Amino acid sequence: MIELKRLTLRRGEREILRGVDLSVGEGERWVLLGRNGCGKTTVLEMITGYLFPTTGTVDVLGNRYGQVDVREVRKQIGYIGPTLIEKLTLRDPVWEIVAGGVNAYLRIYEAVPDEVRNRAQEELDRVGLGHLSEQPFGTLSQGERKKVLLARTMMADPRLIILDEPCAGLDLYEREKFLDALEALTRRNLSILYVTHHIEEITPIFTHVALMAEGRIVTSGPKRDVLTPEFLRIGYGLNVQVDWQDDRPWIRIGKDR
Repeated sequence: MIELKRLTLRRGEREILRGVDLSVGEGERWVLLGRNGCGKTTVLEMITGYLFPTTGTVDVLGNRYGQVDVREVRKQIGYIGPTLIEKLTLRDPVWEIVAGGVNAYLRIYEAVPDEVRNRAQEELDRVGLGHLSEQPFGTLSQGERKKVLLARTMMADPRLIILDEPCAGLDLYEREKFLDALEALTRRNLSILYVTHHIEEITPIFTHVALMAEGRIVTSGPKRDVLTPEFLRIGYGLNVQVDWQDDRPWIRIGKDR
């Protein structure tokens, strides 16, 4: 699904990426972790074809970037990022926001076929918001808006979903509700790449983790192999302990002696 090999990115004398390798297989659900400025967003921009490496290769969904029309590849990728909500019209009804996901429209200016509207209602029902379909998008809470974006993303039947810090700004209750909605979507055969700063968001649905630091992948693989005190200390520069409960990690910060 995703194959990144030896990616570098230079801006003048600055090295932003330093030989990044990452392989995401079909049906795998990955989390990308790392401190601010480590290169996570840059990696996402390369996967979505908005940024190209100085050296290295990017293969997504069987396509080698530089040899294909990346706009066609993007149609198979569902993306939820921090700026998408800002581009939507808050007075539009929720179902229209979702229905626009079929063609990646920010607003709908034409009649919507019944089958598209019905599909939008079904996707809203799946994330638990079917009862709000006629409400203006702007009246929803932040957590509800994020779930609407999940429903919108699924309208295009993506093979890959990329979520860039989707729980940023959510309180504990809304975060957990969003993660529950995401879990419901994983019953489909989807690959996921999820970026977060918060290890406790790595719920049982996630299978793998890649940990970044200073433009490199420190380590990657099955989540229990990666989320160890030794690797997390490299990634975050902190002495941490990891407690697992119901296949979900929680961290405790220790004091350096």
